[in-house]
Amino acid sequence: MSWLFVIIPALLAGLVQGLTGFGTGIILMIFLPSILPMAQSAGVAALIPMVSIGIMVHRYRHALQFKRLIWPFLIYATVASFSIHIGKLLDVQVLKLMLGGLLTALSIYFLLNKSAGDRHYPLPVVIVFTIISGFFNGLFGIGGPLMALYFLSLSRTKDEYMASIQTFFLIDMTYVTLYRVANHILTIDTIPVIALGVVGAVLGTTLANHLLNRMNLELVRRVIYVFIGCAGIFYLVSSI
Repeated sequence: MSWLFVIIPALLAGLVQGLTGFGTGIILMIFLPSILPMAQSAGVAALIPMVSIGIMVHRYRHALQFKRLIWPFLIYATVASFSIHIGKLLDVQVLKLMLGGLLTALSIYFLLNKSAGDRHYPLPVVIVFTIISGFFNGLFGIGGPLMALYFLSLSRTKDEYMASIQTFFLIDMTYVTLYRVANHILTIDTIPVIALGVVGAVLGTTLANHLLNRMNLELVRRVIYVFIGCAGIFYLVSSI
């Protein structure tokens, strides 16, 4: 029965990733810790969507502006590498509470302030967003929501947004996975779980691609803000 805790969440994760540009870690980390240790769960959650994300990177490659990915990734990867090692020293419940509060507040703000998603953030805000995202990515495999807001603010079209965020996460997942393998967090024992999850994620992303063809950027924005709020509420509740 443990395979149900992989393929069904992976399918849902692929669907959410395909519609919003992020979210696989959020969905998968609800289920994977029930069958794997936390550190391994985060590593598997990063590997499962890589094939489906690669498909989306290829699909939206014409809209990619690669230069805007470079410096956020350098900060993000550095912080993630650090947080991978300190996870055992921190109070996970307090961190989940903080993350949940932040995501919920951001969701409410963006849903109520229709012009907020169109503005460009000042550099200090972007740096803070990137640090927070990298930190929680290293701990839980969850770094998408704030990076989604950042890339959304820079994008004029749905394709441009998807190209940016999917390429960013493909590079990130490749780096973090290699880092975890080098530190013996991911081993060959996790391959069956990963393979099963990849199948589910690809199916979910395929379904999402059909739905996304009928959506414009504004509708994608609303879906993203609502999903960020749902993620925030989940982390608030799970931290209690």
